[in-house]
Amino acid sequence: MANRMILNETSYFGWGARDVLVEEIKKRNFKRALVVTDETLLNVGVTNKVLSLLDEYQILYEVFSDIKPNPTISNVKKGLRVAKKYHCDYIIAVGGGSVIDTAKAIGIVFNNPEFKDIKSLVGVANTKNRSLPIIALPTTAGTAAEVTINYVITDEEEIVKLVCVDTNDIPVLSIVDTELMAAMPASTSAATGMDALTHAMECYITKGAWEMSDMYALQAMKLIYENLESAVAKNRTAMEKMALAQYIAGMGFSNVGLGIVHSMAHQLGAVYDTPHGVANALLLPYVLEFNGEVCPDRFRDMGRAFGLNMEELSDKEAVVKVVEAVRRLAVRLNIPQHISEIGGKESDIPELAKKALEDPCTGGNPRNVDIVEMEDLFRKAF
Repeated sequence: MANRMILNETSYFGWGARDVLVEEIKKRNFKRALVVTDETLLNVGVTNKVLSLLDEYQILYEVFSDIKPNPTISNVKKGLRVAKKYHCDYIIAVGGGSVIDTAKAIGIVFNNPEFKDIKSLVGVANTKNRSLPIIALPTTAGTAAEVTINYVITDEEEIVKLVCVDTNDIPVLSIVDTELMAAMPASTSAATGMDALTHAMECYITKGAWEMSDMYALQAMKLIYENLESAVAKNRTAMEKMALAQYIAGMGFSNVGLGIVHSMAHQLGAVYDTPHGVANALLLPYVLEFNGEVCPDRFRDMGRAFGLNMEELSDKEAVVKVVEAVRRLAVRLNIPQHISEIGGKESDIPELAKKALEDPCTGGNPRNVDIVEMEDLFRKAF
């Protein structure tokens, strides 16, 4: 079996890296942009750091900002109408995972109109054409949507998240400008950073993991564990490291998949509108305990990436040490530890478990899981 790696064409990194944006637009001969962002980023002036560049060089654009934290099919369809109305030939996505995911869905359907229902994009979609070109400028250090072939859209009718995997959606250009991340509240930086840690850890233990993805996952874990708390406290060097770490994690998991932390987190986002990073961080220790029974040696490696002494430990002790390190980190970052803290209802667990079991991420989990085990995991986390 061949192992596949797909990465985006070009990326820039560093404080103020957005200065290359106009040069790249002109080099590619793009004419009119759909700038996809959200209202919060507009209101706090983050998006304007990009728009001012476009204005200065008279780059034509139209802004679309009607996007929820867990973006919906309706959000995508509205954005698509704007893109068509103004004859946009490329997209500039300024935002976190929700914004970039919405941009991907808009871009894919713009050039593949047979998927206009959005629902048919779930799983590995058989699209024929590349997305409308996307330039992604992430404003959070977490999702790595700027380098992945994945995006997630909420079906508000079925109350479920559609996990879409499509090699045609990857941005043609990513500009990871840490200055755009500096205005994020500490709670957002903490949650998105834990999202990145979840990506790295699930990437390392997923069924599809191999040498190249391992390289990305372990380096991302090291950088995140060493720098996340300082980055939340707005230490600029640590923020630069986190911006890089989340991107590195994205290069890995985009190519080998994830596991049931994400399967379960998607349901919390769909039902309770829980921010994705919070949902992942909350669930991660419980799922790690469950998965540790089948891959303890991988836990030893993850512990070493954290800088922990993993010598002379039994398999169980090695798993416990890593799980507790993750849990203590989440507690220090003020991440909720139970589903009940985010408004969850115990009566919802059977339906949450059923949908999580059907989620595309479940197949990558290192330990096979059935409906009884999935319900038990939700109850432990409750």
